[in-house]
Amino acid sequence: MTRTELHLVAAARPNLPKLAALWHALPAAGLPLRPVLLHTGQHQDPAMFGDHLDQLGLPAPEIALGVRGGSHAETTGRTMLALEAAWAARRPAWVVVAGDVDGSLAAALAARKLGLPVAHLEAGLRGDDPDMPEEINRRAIDAVASLLWAPDAASAARLLAEGQAPARVRAVGNAMVDTLLRSLPAARGRPLPGGLSPGGYGVVTLHRAGNVDGAEGFARLLAGLAAAAPLLPLAWPVHPRALARLAAHGLAVPPAVRVLPPLPYLDFLGLLARARLVATDSGGVQEESTALDLPCLTLRPGTERPVTIEAGSSRLVRPEGIAGAVRAVLAGDWPRARPIPLWDGGAGARMAAHLAEVLRT
Repeated sequence: MTRTELHLVAAARPNLPKLAALWHALPAAGLPLRPVLLHTGQHQDPAMFGDHLDQLGLPAPEIALGVRGGSHAETTGRTMLALEAAWAARRPAWVVVAGDVDGSLAAALAARKLGLPVAHLEAGLRGDDPDMPEEINRRAIDAVASLLWAPDAASAARLLAEGQAPARVRAVGNAMVDTLLRSLPAARGRPLPGGLSPGGYGVVTLHRAGNVDGAEGFARLLAGLAAAAPLLPLAWPVHPRALARLAAHGLAVPPAVRVLPPLPYLDFLGLLARARLVATDSGGVQEESTALDLPCLTLRPGTERPVTIEAGSSRLVRPEGIAGAVRAVLAGDWPRARPIPLWDGGAGARMAAHLAEVLRT
């Protein structure tokens, strides 16, 4: 059979570890498809994209659209136009989109408009905020995708309850965990930033619009971190979005919180794996901390990943409760994470197997 192309669409940094799981599983599956990494451009600089490729064992993108900046509508529209042009010249057999960013939505819509089948990696996640941009994106992608790869059984069941055909839905496991397990030995060997010792610090990450775009809400979070920092040293690799909002709001990181630049994948995973806890609004970090059995203070009113709450290692924490949650962790008043079925490093192989089944039929 003639080999054709399978385009794996990456827009933002969190897409890369998920796509890496599938990329590394494809050779063993023997599919008549050649994987091609396509970068829409949302994250372009080395710290947020380029440095991660080599550490994840991914090649440089064969197709790079360079679409960056603008509103949600602008990013989605410009990415769709660029993809339409790219796929007119180089039409793939299948398209895989990961996650819920604007570039992922644009790829799913553009592909289906062109008659291309789409697989959604990380399908079926649902939050409790219908106005959240990522929630809108993930629901829209699931509505048009041809295959729906869910990270857990509950997400797959949710898709079936929404009316999706059973043949399209597969609970494959968590692709982020595949990459974490594959990378953990190398990550533990990366040096920690000077002054940090294993188990002697906490990690902070913040980037979501609901937390950093409003000055008042961001200030409450900073006050919560300031109250917690005397209890445990905190290291914060500051996301470019959060850094820009700090400047725009005239806010400052509390002096007791150590500011770090954005870190490449292995460096961040090594920082996380040796921490005492993490305080984050990142869905991916919620998943990674659960896999690491690391106490996670989820700094959001709700989450589209309730499985991490149910596992016990993650709790929803309000800004004024950060210091109390840190005290609870340090006192040992935090449960061990219960294992989550299918979070075993086999998600990539299951995705490839499902795709192989579809190609055979």
